[in-house]
Amino acid sequence: MLRAPGYLRALVFSALLGIPVSLVAFGFLAGLHELEHLLWAGLPEALGRHSPPWWWPLPLLLIAGLVVGLVATHLRGAGGHIPASGLHGGGTAPATLPGVLIAAVASLPLGAVLGPEAPLIALGGGLALLFRDLARAPATPQSTALLSAAGAAAAIAAIFGNPLIAAVLLIEVAGVGGPQLVAVMLPALLSSGVGALVFTGFGRWTGLETGSLALPLPEPPARLDVGDVVWSVLMAVCIGVLLHAVIAGGRLAAAFVAARTLSRTVLCAVAAGGCAALYAVITDRSPVEVASSGQATLATMASDPHAWGVGALLAVVVLKAAAYALCLGSLRGGPVFPALFLGAAAGLLLSPLPGFGVVPAVAAGLAAAAATALRLPVSSIVLVVLLLGSTETIPVVILSAVVAFVTTELLSVGRSTPTPAKTGPSSPAAGADRTTEA
Repeated sequence: MLRAPGYLRALVFSALLGIPVSLVAFGFLAGLHELEHLLWAGLPEALGRHSPPWWWPLPLLLIAGLVVGLVATHLRGAGGHIPASGLHGGGTAPATLPGVLIAAVASLPLGAVLGPEAPLIALGGGLALLFRDLARAPATPQSTALLSAAGAAAAIAAIFGNPLIAAVLLIEVAGVGGPQLVAVMLPALLSSGVGALVFTGFGRWTGLETGSLALPLPEPPARLDVGDVVWSVLMAVCIGVLLHAVIAGGRLAAAFVAARTLSRTVLCAVAAGGCAALYAVITDRSPVEVASSGQATLATMASDPHAWGVGALLAVVVLKAAAYALCLGSLRGGPVFPALFLGAAAGLLLSPLPGFGVVPAVAAGLAAAAATALRLPVSSIVLVVLLLGSTETIPVVILSAVVAFVTTELLSVGRSTPTPAKTGPSSPAAGADRTTEA
């Protein structure tokens, strides 16, 4: 295969493709960030407020729901797939890109509890096929799959900041290897996680060393103990159950919206804004902690976890989960970052349990939430490990991700997500629907 001229040309084209796609993805993310900062920080400051007032999410999400509803009913592609159906691979038709971009710009900066990863995958895959058509390259099923995956990976690497997670994510999203890959990987992941705990324990208990390829860190990370492992596994089951219920709520919201797309999209969006407003009233904190993807708030929480009281953590978990479910079924975006935030908040909330450290609790919560929302265990583990930048927490990350993934799979009923009403033909996503498979 590597000696085939067509494949070598595809490799060269993919390498060149990464340059414009990455530049477009960077501009897209930078534009979203600037617009979000303007709406949630610049305008309140211009009105003489240090933070947005409690009612701020209501008009913004009203506009978001109205624009997304119009896109879903009038533009080709309906603004992209419904987030409650999980991530899909590339293969987005170039003609659907305007709707995807408009829906994403209307959803994400205005407070939708969704992330930018799904629009980025659609953007990268669609641009790859557009450049192929402009170059008048042969449009075969093989070239479509290869180039759309390459473009999606180039785009998604921009948000995760690492090409490794982009490659692993696209492998799992595209279903490379099929169910057999998951069946082989789960025992391997679980065995390696338990083995790492055994080796870590014996090395500490006996004082003996076996040699390691791990690089020394400038600051020694917290060591795991029995309490961290036990509580991580139990918490992973709970997070799997709770987030599975939230995603099921997102599917119910999608079914509700499908009957009358425009009016009910607006209704769900305003209800999500109501969750953020209620949080601000109850806690006297900023409504942006419930609204938006949670990416910036997650970084703040990780840097100063003690700034959150138990009441604030309970309120943000409950109300952000409700807003997340509503946005999953109505607006446009990706499921990753809100799930990560909810997992970290749950871990922080349970970290006072006896023998449970803050760092292992947050690491386990992140892994369990990512595996539940994505239904991609390997990608979830790689993502959380790269986010934490610590090898010491890898065993609980693996155990939590596998336990949460198995819990979610056992709870799944295989219900598909309704397709929004739209006009004109649209290109179905090329990947397997990893979220709705039983």
